[in-house]
Amino acid sequence: MANLPDVSAPDLAALLASRLCHDIISPVGAIQSGLELLEEMPDDPDAMALVRSSTKSAVAKLQFARIAFGASGSPQASLDLGDARSVAEGFMGFEKPTLTWNGERAYVAKNLAKTLLNLIVVANSCLPRGGTIDVSVETPETDPRFTLVISGPRLRVPERFLIMLNGKGLEEPLDSYGIQPYYALLLAQETGLGIEVSVEGETARIVAAKKA
Repeated sequence: MANLPDVSAPDLAALLASRLCHDIISPVGAIQSGLELLEEMPDDPDAMALVRSSTKSAVAKLQFARIAFGASGSPQASLDLGDARSVAEGFMGFEKPTLTWNGERAYVAKNLAKTLLNLIVVANSCLPRGGTIDVSVETPETDPRFTLVISGPRLRVPERFLIMLNGKGLEEPLDSYGIQPYYALLLAQETGLGIEVSVEGETARIVAAKKA
């Protein structure tokens, strides 16, 4: 993990912006489609349901991205893990896997919370057919340890995440798909968290804990 690819600040910002746009464009496009249907059929319940659902999805994704990818205050700011949990549950409410979160509420350095949220995004990408993501938060204020147990059919940990985690070089430049796992690892590196990944059958475990 010490040998992450070199990415300039402008490229990192641009790639994260591309990733955010990719996540938001689907619900926003659905809102537009629903509004166009309502222009033709003002009382159509299906069109209204589409607009409502897509609006909730877009809002949930933006609230999540504001904390997971955004500045979230000053560099020295702390974040409430209760707020992190709330946006994570909102985000995952529109994804295929089911999220459970266990752990005490606490204020932690913002990059610790951002690391956990980005690891949840990585976990979500492991389960294209759905499944479960069980998050456990232990001693967040003193010796933080985050454990994500990921289970489901067709489970597959993103290859680029594993390559970067193991300090190996990527064969291709980072794009908007690869930048998110890179960002998760970069945040972990900045906060002094070591990450371990193990896979057994249809279950993977990601553990992030302070390095000894």
